[in-house]
Amino acid sequence: MKPIPVDFHIGSLQIHTYGIGLALTGIFLWVVAASIIGARVVHVIANISFYADNPGDIFAIWHGGLSSFGGLLFAVPVAIVLARRRCPELATSRALDLVAPVLAAAWGVGRLLGPQLMVNGGGHPTNAWYGLEYAGQVGKRIPVPVFQSLECFAILGILLLVERWTRAGRPVGMITALAVALWSLTRFTDEFFWLAVPRLWDAVEVVSLILSACGFVAAALLWRRHRRLGAARPDAGAAEPGPSPEVTAAT
Repeated sequence: MKPIPVDFHIGSLQIHTYGIGLALTGIFLWVVAASIIGARVVHVIANISFYADNPGDIFAIWHGGLSSFGGLLFAVPVAIVLARRRCPELATSRALDLVAPVLAAAWGVGRLLGPQLMVNGGGHPTNAWYGLEYAGQVGKRIPVPVFQSLECFAILGILLLVERWTRAGRPVGMITALAVALWSLTRFTDEFFWLAVPRLWDAVEVVSLILSACGFVAAALLWRRHRRLGAARPDAGAAEPGPSPEVTAAT
């Protein structure tokens, strides 16, 4: 068994193993706190009419009510600021490319392991064999958390395939753009087909479509710019001109 390396490199960046532990304890708790606060704040704002009449329930997160978009809206900026302070050598766009597949995997694991701990976590009522019962809801429901977990693992697989196919050269930020596009698209389908009651275009669906479109457009523009710059760059692999055949023969 090989020991855990003391340090390793990501490109020209040297990372010490013990520094990862320090970063986790220093950043992880702040990111988790920011995600919970953001998820609750956005949920309350989206349902302000209910909480205006029931202000005592604003902090009752044990009754359910956390917004995925709110969690990301608060957690990502906090993580970026803390990462920049602790590791200024790592560009933010490159860091996001490294983190995007990890977030997809973490989201998939979380949705797979925690669905039965959720309150009102199911979707529309169903009599199908795959229906599950959720706290706070009557009868069997579409197991949306399980479906979301499968979606996240599919996104993870796509991101890893893109990383492999573009290993020879890839624009910085492309993995992040694809992650945003794919996750937002699945968030729209979850809301539209399984969660929305009634099936109307609510804020989550509209925001999901906008973010998905922006992600796909950003990925396409980054790839186009990368290809254009690559075509304009002189071929670094071209061999240097050697001596002419006449000179070689003469020697």
